[in-house]
Amino acid sequence: MHELAFPLLVGLVLVALAFDYLNGLHDAANSIATVVATRLLGPVQAVAFAAFFNFAAYFLTLAFPALHKVADTVGKGLIDKDLVTPSVVFAALIGAMFWNVVTWLKGIPSSSSHALVGGIVGAGLASAGLGTIQWSGVTKTLLFIPLAPLLGMMMAMLIMLLSSWLAVKASSRGADRSFRMLHLASSAAYSLGHGLNDAQKTMGIITVLLFSTGYLKGEFHVPHWVAISCYIAIGLGTLTGGWKIIETMGSRITKLSQHQGFSASLGGSFMLFGASLYGIPVSTTHTITGAVIGAGVARRASAVNWGVAQSVVMAWLITIPASASVAALIYWLTTFF
Repeated sequence: MHELAFPLLVGLVLVALAFDYLNGLHDAANSIATVVATRLLGPVQAVAFAAFFNFAAYFLTLAFPALHKVADTVGKGLIDKDLVTPSVVFAALIGAMFWNVVTWLKGIPSSSSHALVGGIVGAGLASAGLGTIQWSGVTKTLLFIPLAPLLGMMMAMLIMLLSSWLAVKASSRGADRSFRMLHLASSAAYSLGHGLNDAQKTMGIITVLLFSTGYLKGEFHVPHWVAISCYIAIGLGTLTGGWKIIETMGSRITKLSQHQGFSASLGGSFMLFGASLYGIPVSTTHTITGAVIGAGVARRASAVNWGVAQSVVMAWLITIPASASVAALIYWLTTFF
């Protein structure tokens, strides 16, 4: 157990909640890109809509506690929880926040989730070497860097094709009206999934901080005040919005119809709920990007701007090593001085 004065603990918890807020701001595009791009909702309406359902995920976990496994993976499944120190937590958060700010300013839809994973692993390596790494959790996370967008793409294509077959006899006007309603519902489901999976990552790092400093007694579990604080923080972040990334996600990759927006949101939400159930900290950015591409490809391959998609993928590949490097540097600087 590592001793930490209560004011410093409060300060670190606030830094973690700041990351959660930044996560919501950075990833607002994930929840609302399709409804903004298709003009189903205006930008202000869309962020309020997404923020509400981000927070509503808290009540979903009260009804279905099995959906709260991602916090366990982040808190104790990436590095040995017994070797976590306050310096490791601080360095991990700063490394992740640095990368989020850089990509947000550039309008690059990188992954806040993988920035935090990279920060945790980088700080853990700097602190205790390879022996601290929990390879099962890290491997599971790394596998879903390519799998999350691929599965999201496949689900969106399947939904696009199935719904096209079901609506084949509908009039153009009737189909558009129906898909507008379905798109709104699927966007709400995606925002629930986004809040559910992403807020838990901050819960995990706050919980392991409390556990390692002796402020959390008994078995490793997420206190209710931690959970609700994280859902509030990510909801407020989403309410602030991230307009540059929304433009990339919603219109530069491919132009979306209501039908395609519905298919992308629903395909992505299936992926997020499944990942949360199995405790996999996937990237909501990767998932919705794959789903948007899948909805575009289902129409025709040339509908996708593959140059923009390629630049997004490159950002994915460097997120973990970049945030890990910054976190390791921050750890060395804080412990050296």
